[in-house]
Amino acid sequence: MLGLAVVTAVVGLTIVVLPLYAAFAGRQAVSGAADAAALAAADTRSGVVSGYPCELAQVIAEMNSTRLVSCELDGLVATVAVSQTILGIEVVVFATAGPPASQGQIR
Repeated sequence: MLGLAVVTAVVGLTIVVLPLYAAFAGRQAVSGAADAAALAAADTRSGVVSGYPCELAQVIAEMNSTRLVSCELDGLVATVAVSQTILGIEVVVFATAGPPASQGQIR
């Protein structure tokens, strides 16, 4: 009887923990996609890469199986939001990229 209780407890815990792990891993993947899209947009804006910043950010987001929700440019700084549906919940992540701030300047 004790063995059956232990097995039941382990199976029940696994059923609860696996979706949480999948959601956490999915959120990290969306975060990486947002970072990559923001870096691509900032590199394009600064002239390192040719093209249009927000168009390239959209391509990078799609390559990471996410959707570009917004893309804003402020000088050489790009801020993007990407989203993906994970376990039926839409996850939106924001990322900002650009040149480092000057000494004494806060962004």
